[in-house]
Amino acid sequence: MPRDRSARSTRRLRRSQAAVSQLPWRWLENPYEPISVLSDEQVEAVHLASLAVLRDTGMDFLHPDAIAILEAAGAQVEEAGPRVRFDPAMVEELIRTIPGTIEVRARNPDHNVVIGGKHVNFLAVGSAPNASDLDAGRRPGNFADFSNLVKLTQHFNVVSMHSGYPVEPIDIDPGIRHLHALAEIVRQSDKVFHAYSLGRERILDALEIVRIARGIPMDQLVDEPSMHTIINTSSPLRLDGPMIEGMIEMIRHGQVVVLTPFTLSGAMAPATIAGALVQQNAEALAGLAFSQLIRTGAQVVYGGFTSNVDMRSGSPAFGTPEYTRAAMAGGQMARRYGVPYRSSNATAANAVDAQAAYESQMSLWGAVMGGANFVMHGAGWMEGGLVASFEKFIIDIEMLQMMSEFLQPLPFSDEDLGVDAIADVGPGGHFFGTQHTLDRYENAFYPPIVSDWQNFEAWEMSGARDASFRANSIWKRVIDEFEPPPLPDDRAAELSDFIGRRIAEGGVAAN
Repeated sequence: MPRDRSARSTRRLRRSQAAVSQLPWRWLENPYEPISVLSDEQVEAVHLASLAVLRDTGMDFLHPDAIAILEAAGAQVEEAGPRVRFDPAMVEELIRTIPGTIEVRARNPDHNVVIGGKHVNFLAVGSAPNASDLDAGRRPGNFADFSNLVKLTQHFNVVSMHSGYPVEPIDIDPGIRHLHALAEIVRQSDKVFHAYSLGRERILDALEIVRIARGIPMDQLVDEPSMHTIINTSSPLRLDGPMIEGMIEMIRHGQVVVLTPFTLSGAMAPATIAGALVQQNAEALAGLAFSQLIRTGAQVVYGGFTSNVDMRSGSPAFGTPEYTRAAMAGGQMARRYGVPYRSSNATAANAVDAQAAYESQMSLWGAVMGGANFVMHGAGWMEGGLVASFEKFIIDIEMLQMMSEFLQPLPFSDEDLGVDAIADVGPGGHFFGTQHTLDRYENAFYPPIVSDWQNFEAWEMSGARDASFRANSIWKRVIDEFEPPPLPDDRAAELSDFIGRRIAEGGVAAN
């Protein structure tokens, strides 16, 4: 018999008008002991090998200010630079002053976050050059897509921070792009955001923008971290000039720096995970030590981003067993030094398919059970970071919400044990209608936003849509219904004045 298309359309309309289900905002804490893939002896072996690399091979710091700071502190600097070698005792002494936890203030105090300890923070996708969705396909990054991804980051509670630009808005001139982008984040979101360390001027502009957003004087901002940046080493064993300039300004102004080597085993690091971990750790230690020379007690995070490559093509691989073990081992090294730890949700998949899901799930387990406090690219990352996908963003939100629920304490009271309910039902019955079940009907289990738990016949009658198509309708509904968080009129006016003035001045000159 033909299906009643009118009734089917009505069901779809009702479903589309329902509110998008999500979990409340939470300060997530990990109640589980991290998984150790290295023995205590192996952790010490990585530590000692890293110190040997910094002592014997050294690391290049490609900026005269960094060379001057390091030389004044007693590091061995080659006469012509930029090679710097570190005495192991100097490194170990410097990193002792790094704080174990960092509180970061948001424009909305309810969205403040803590980085370190047992705390877990999931961030949105960052730095993708392209965007993609099922309607318009893959395209270069642009400001409209940038703004929509910012709105999704603001809307979903499980994402606690922005990580860079979710997609690069290349339709805006590079010299003023940061001004438009950061102003848009302030106007559309009240969560903690990120500034790119692409030289001194961009960071100084970002500091003024976050100061205006919070409505505080600069000396207060210096005492209250309100923004973060990622400092990537240029593996192997180099830290470039623009990154150094941004790092120095961020630290001098009391903001959060996440030091992250990008070590792909077989390409930019030795073709063993153990060797790649030694190089990752050496580069991280050099950056952490340098941070404390800029400002004692500088609030920095140990970043791990070690994976393998496909040895046939050289393409980066993510969500692999090697990536997952490296993420867990990175957490062990960060805990060895008592500093917060950053990892990532990553996939090399080119489509929002099973590969994208299982690689991301492997990455998330590596991050969470590796003890990560700061999980970059938590929602929307595709193609090894080349694409910010709207559908993948929603599917990642589903996975992050499931992980958030997994991190909650398991209810375990006498009533939860259900002995009386089991006695009421007895052998051969069911629990759907028991009072024990009815008392928990609304909040018994995690409410999915993408997962479809219907049987096949009900699923077929409702449109037979897979997860990607359901995600497509969800992100568009969130954007349609989005309302930006309030920004006080005086701050909005001051922000507009500052952005307008800096644009009129030409922004930042091309490097």
